[in-house]
Amino acid sequence: MKMRIGGAEVAGADERWMPVVNPATGEEIDRVPEGTLYEVDDAVKAAGDAFSSWAGRAPRERGLLLFRGAALVRERHENLARLLTMEQGKPLKDAVDEVRGFANVLEYYAALSGSLAGEYIHLGKAGDAVVAREPFGVCGAIVPWNMPALLMAWKVAPALVAGNTMVFKPASTTPLTSIRLAHILDEAGLPPGVLNVVTGRGEVVGEALVRHPGVQKISFTGDAETGLQIQELASGSLKPVTLELGGSDPMIVWKDADIEKAVAGAVRGRFYNAGQTCTAVKRLFVHQSIGEEFVRRLMEAVRTLKVGNGLSPGVDMGPLSGAPQRERIGTLMETLKNRGQGKVLTGGMPLKGPGYDAGYFYAPTLVTDVHPESALLTKEVFGPVLPVICIPDLDTAIMHANNTRFGLGASVWTHDLSVAREVFSRVRAGVVWVNRHLTLPPDIPFGGVKTSGIGSENGTQALSSYTRLRSLYIGW
Repeated sequence: MKMRIGGAEVAGADERWMPVVNPATGEEIDRVPEGTLYEVDDAVKAAGDAFSSWAGRAPRERGLLLFRGAALVRERHENLARLLTMEQGKPLKDAVDEVRGFANVLEYYAALSGSLAGEYIHLGKAGDAVVAREPFGVCGAIVPWNMPALLMAWKVAPALVAGNTMVFKPASTTPLTSIRLAHILDEAGLPPGVLNVVTGRGEVVGEALVRHPGVQKISFTGDAETGLQIQELASGSLKPVTLELGGSDPMIVWKDADIEKAVAGAVRGRFYNAGQTCTAVKRLFVHQSIGEEFVRRLMEAVRTLKVGNGLSPGVDMGPLSGAPQRERIGTLMETLKNRGQGKVLTGGMPLKGPGYDAGYFYAPTLVTDVHPESALLTKEVFGPVLPVICIPDLDTAIMHANNTRFGLGASVWTHDLSVAREVFSRVRAGVVWVNRHLTLPPDIPFGGVKTSGIGSENGTQALSSYTRLRSLYIGW
């Protein structure tokens, strides 16, 4: 599958290709070009050439094209979801939800297209002023491999509705769905060059995109270390950046919680997408008065999860994204066992045997009695491993929840509104859920504090972030 630059399929100047591998089978399912600086330059030029005409269209006209694109995506969601599962590994039912989520986000921002407005300010005898919102121009977007379709929508939809054009870089391991979606949007009527997709390695294509003088804004989703590098690179040309980075989300289960719902929330919150989600539950704190029952029921639920190829019926959890990710989780768990830093209740090992050996599967894992210095509590763990800690009171839970450099999301499970308010006011997280986790509708701004990011995705705030203000002063 080729890149898309200026509305055309492009193989790249070097004719070098990267394999795309199904993480459930280890089989190559396609290849994409290994892009270079030349393709980035061509894509930025194509986006720049398309900008004036695109920005000159009425916002509602831009929104109408996104509505058309969303309708086409809905018509073809089954094939898109299957492609997403094959390249990323998640169960087909979750891939269907993600593709529909892509369409939802497009429709949300298309509906907002008529709300783009500036301000009029009367200054009395001194005159009048107009504050205008204008698009930046060419924007660059870089996304990871865990939610390639949804994260694409989070960046493409508000940027295009605001009047920008875009050069989009998908992860090198999951580029296929993004290319197909870009093709569908072109088919819906996007003019050539409005949306371009350049495939390649982050250290080449990603860095070139951030450094390019023709790119006016960067939006990145990924790990904190890469985000900090992007911020530093962008600062040299004063490019504004939106960074949605890592998380180590705490889940606090209070003593009055509905245990059945909290267990279900913990299972989905941690093991959805094999734990490879920035807002996954990564640390679970449960009140000691219900700890024994909660852990027992949680362990029973985790042991019933069906792990396998995402295309197989009834699968709850697919593989990890690849060998490097499985090795990281394996090393982390071996270190924990060797140092006696926790008690493994279930899982704790790669899955072996028919249906598993060719892929990158890891067993859903629960750990208790976790040492405070274990990497399970101090780092972002991108995999199906959940540490459970019993706590005596809310102050202790909040102290542990804040004991991280991250601040993306958090949840509290309780019927006591005062407890919920206390957690919201004291836990340093960009999003706090009550009696749920992982819910991310496009209407609500989403972003982190501390090293979890800068700026917001979603909501009207994201639309505004793809515009800059200019002021017109009129003296009479």
